[in-house]
Amino acid sequence: MDNVALFFTGALVVGGIYWFLCVLGPAERKGKRALDLSGGTISAEKVQDNYKQYWSFFRRPKEIETAEKVPDFVDTFYNLVTDIYEWGWGQSFHFSPSIRGKSHRDATRLHEEMAVDLIQVKQGQKILDVGCGVGGPMRAIASHSRANVVGITINEYQVKRARDHNRKAGLDALCEVVCGNFLQMPFDDNTFDGAYSIEATCHAPKLEEVYAEIYRVLKPGSLYVSYEWVTTDKFDAENEEHVEVIQGIERGDALPGLRAYSDIAEAAKKVGFEVVKEKDLAAPPAEPWWTRLKMGRLAYWRNHIVVQVLSAVGVAPKGTVDVHEMLFKTADFLSRGGETEIFSPMHMILCRKPIS
Repeated sequence: MDNVALFFTGALVVGGIYWFLCVLGPAERKGKRALDLSGGTISAEKVQDNYKQYWSFFRRPKEIETAEKVPDFVDTFYNLVTDIYEWGWGQSFHFSPSIRGKSHRDATRLHEEMAVDLIQVKQGQKILDVGCGVGGPMRAIASHSRANVVGITINEYQVKRARDHNRKAGLDALCEVVCGNFLQMPFDDNTFDGAYSIEATCHAPKLEEVYAEIYRVLKPGSLYVSYEWVTTDKFDAENEEHVEVIQGIERGDALPGLRAYSDIAEAAKKVGFEVVKEKDLAAPPAEPWWTRLKMGRLAYWRNHIVVQVLSAVGVAPKGTVDVHEMLFKTADFLSRGGETEIFSPMHMILCRKPIS
């Protein structure tokens, strides 16, 4: 009897470990392995110092409101978080509304395909992905539209990751990635047949500066769509809880400051765009976008334990635990922002560059 009990206890333990490590898993299976977590282009011994440097920006808030400081601020952030994002979330660093009967991956893909459908590009035309990350949206959009997509990101490590993913997906003929600052893009005037940005221009210190650059590189008559991070009409700047949530999102996502939803169209018009359509894609009757964050909490705890172990044995760089904990706390602020409806990561604006 004791042997039988021991056998079943052992089987239960083994089954629990298998479920914890394999079945529960990260939010996405396709991406980075935990054993390969790094600090991007930051050497392993300097990850913790760079994490402290990142937080030091928030002790000097006026400095991250200037264009000169933003590239270093955002570049440091993405060196720290890119591998963790890929490992725990996937290759598309953004949110999407939940769709009943669809997986999170399918909902993400449909959200990305909608962006390129809105700008009405044809096969073979050249379009711009502003703030492309490791290229998850770029690959979905190139596959869907067969347009030639050029992505720009400030982070050299993301360029390398995106090119590797493009090659493995067999899409390197359609997808090109450039390292550069989207406030000073290395493209000629009137180059692109369309452009999109998915939750990326929130990193700009002034929205009109990045919109002006996008306007410059678009051909006359072309369309541009952006999914913007904003505070909604339900945000109350006098409400301490609201302020805590928004500031938590800003600190955990390298944002100079979240904009109000009412600022978006104004910035677009200021640089010359015609606003074709504006809509908060997170507003009801859309299904909540933050459910994925809540459903993934067990996986995040699992991942945090894995990161702690890997860091303790020297596989993951020192400081990785701090970065993962920061992102876990940020996920809570994002969920609270979604539940209270004071924050939206997908305020959509569709613009046209006038023909004359």
